[in-house]
Amino acid sequence: MKNACLIIIALLFAGLSLSANAAVTASLDRTQTGAGEAVQLTLQYDGQTDKQPDLSALKQDFDILGRSTGTSIQVINGKMSAQTQLSLTLMPKHGGRITIPPVSWNGQSSAALTLTVGGNAAQPGNTAGNGNSTPANTAHAFITASLDQKQPYVQAAAMLTVRLYVDEPLYQATLELQPNNDVLIQQLGKDTQTSTTYRGRDYQVVERKYLLFPQRSGVIQLSGPVLNAQIADASNSSDPFGNDPFFANAFGHNPFGNMINATRPIRIQGEQITLNVRPRPAGSSGQDWLPAQSVNLTETWQPDSGAFHVGDPITRHLHLQAQGLTASQLPDLSKLMTLPDGLRAYPDQAKLNDNVQGGSVLGSRDQDIALIASRAGHYDIPAMHLHWWDTAKNVQRSIDLPARTLDVLPGTTTAAVAPVPPSQQSADATQASGTPLLHMANPLPAAPTGYLWPMTSLGLAVLWLGTVAAWWRSSRRNAAPRPARRQEPPLDAPPDASQSRKAFQHACRENDPQSARRHLQAWARATWPDDPPAGLKAIATRLPERDTDALLQQLDRACYTDHEWHGAAMLAALPSLSAKNGTAARTEPQLNSLYP
Repeated sequence: MKNACLIIIALLFAGLSLSANAAVTASLDRTQTGAGEAVQLTLQYDGQTDKQPDLSALKQDFDILGRSTGTSIQVINGKMSAQTQLSLTLMPKHGGRITIPPVSWNGQSSAALTLTVGGNAAQPGNTAGNGNSTPANTAHAFITASLDQKQPYVQAAAMLTVRLYVDEPLYQATLELQPNNDVLIQQLGKDTQTSTTYRGRDYQVVERKYLLFPQRSGVIQLSGPVLNAQIADASNSSDPFGNDPFFANAFGHNPFGNMINATRPIRIQGEQITLNVRPRPAGSSGQDWLPAQSVNLTETWQPDSGAFHVGDPITRHLHLQAQGLTASQLPDLSKLMTLPDGLRAYPDQAKLNDNVQGGSVLGSRDQDIALIASRAGHYDIPAMHLHWWDTAKNVQRSIDLPARTLDVLPGTTTAAVAPVPPSQQSADATQASGTPLLHMANPLPAAPTGYLWPMTSLGLAVLWLGTVAAWWRSSRRNAAPRPARRQEPPLDAPPDASQSRKAFQHACRENDPQSARRHLQAWARATWPDDPPAGLKAIATRLPERDTDALLQQLDRACYTDHEWHGAAMLAALPSLSAKNGTAARTEPQLNSLYP
C-alpha cells in the first residue's frame, strides 16, 4: 500500500522519471537475406516522443513497404521508464553488401548496420539479375525473362517469355509487367507450370508469355516483371502448437502451420528489358503497314454464278488472317475495293478473332460485302492488292485477288406467274398494308389497228362525262351544311419505333420478305406519325439515297412472287429512319389530281 501511494504521488507531482540519456538503437531481424526478400528494421527511442525519425537516408537503398509503432512503459523500484518503437519492413533495391546508415530521431542517432543481400546472377539464363554472385542456398525465388527478338519492327509483335522459379510456397502472389506508354502489352495464353532441379534444389517454374507491340521506333526501355508475394517467416513463428509433439507429428506436419505462422513480404523484379525498334522500311508500299510472319487472304462469292439483275445483292466474303498481328490491326478490306460507277458496296460488320498458334498470335478478320447494281450493264471489278511486310525475311510481299466481271440484266418489272383472280387480288391488297410498287394485272387484249381512233374517242368522252359528274356532286356537297364529324377512337395503338426496327432487322436476317415489309411499314408509321407513308413507294420517296429504290422494289417483288429474297443488303442500306430523312425527302414528279 505504501508503494502504491508513492507511485501515485510520483505521477501527480514529479511526472515521469525518464532516463536522462535518451538514446536511439537499431536492430535487424537478420543480417543476411536472399534477393527480393524483405527484412525487418526496429528502431527504439528511449523515452516518449511525438516526433518521427528521419528516414530519407534509408530510401536510397530500400523501399519501405510497411511500418508500425508502439510505446511501452515500465515501473521498476518506483522509477518509470518508457520506450517508443518503430518497426519498418524494408525491401532492398539491389544485392550485395548494403550499409544501413544512422537514423536521426529527436536529436539522437542510431548506429550503422550492415546487411548482405544475395543477387540473382547465378541463376540459369537470368536477365533480371544485377551482376552479383549469389550462393545457391539463398536463391529461394528468382525471375528470368527472354525476348524472341530484340530488334522488332514498329507495331510488330515481339514475344517476351517470363519464368518464375520458387522453392517454397507463396501466398498472395502477383506477377506483373509494368505498363509503358511506348509499348502495348498483351498477355498471350495462360500460365503454365513445370518443375526443374537447379544446383541440387527443386524449383516450381511458372511460365508466362507476353506480346509486346512497340508504338515508335528507336530504343525503348521497359521495366522488368515484378513478383510481389508473402512467404512463411520461420524466424517469427506464432504457432502455439509448434512445440507440441502431437500436433507436430500426428500427420507428419503441423496441420495449422500455414494458417497460424507469420509471413513476410518478398518482391523480386527482373532486369530492365531493352527494345531496339526498327522503323517502317522505306521500300514498303501500301496504305496499311502489316508487319507479320505470314498473311493469307481468300474470297468467296454468293451466288458465284448465274444471271444477276438490277437490285439483286451479290455477297463477297473476304477472309484475312495474319500470324504475328492481332485482329484489331488488320485493315478494313472494303476500303481496298475499287468499284465502277453504278455498283455500290454495303459492308457488313466484320468478325474479329485472335488465337494462339505456334507461340504467337494469329489474328483473323471475316467480312461480308454486299454489291448491288443500280442499273444494267457490264461491270469490271478491278483486282484487289494487299501489301504486307515479311518480318522473317525482311521483304515486302503482296496478295492479289483476281479481277471479276459482272453482267447485270435489267430489273424484272413483271414476273411470269399465274394470273391472280380479282377476288384473290382484293384479299391480298387488304392483307398487305400500303400500295405495292409493282401491280400484277391481267393483260388486256390488243385492239385492232382500225378501231384505235373510235376507242380513243369513246374513252375521252367517258372521261369528260365523269369529270362533269364529279364537279356537280362536289358543288352539291359544298352547298349543303356538313354535320360535325364524330372522332372515332383508333383501332389499335401506334407502333413502337424501336420494336418495329428490331423486328424489321430480324426479318432481314431471316430472309423473310413478308415480315420485313410489314415491320418496315410499321417502323415508318412510328417515325413519321403526323404524315405516315402509304406503302413502300412512299417510303422510298422520303429516303435521301436513290440506291434504296432498287432494294425496296426487290422486297416488294419478293412479296408477290416466288423469287428468293436475301435481306443482308436491305439491312445494311437501312440502318435507321429519322425525321430528318423525312424532311429532306426527294421531290418526285406528281400528276395533277384527276378530279378538282
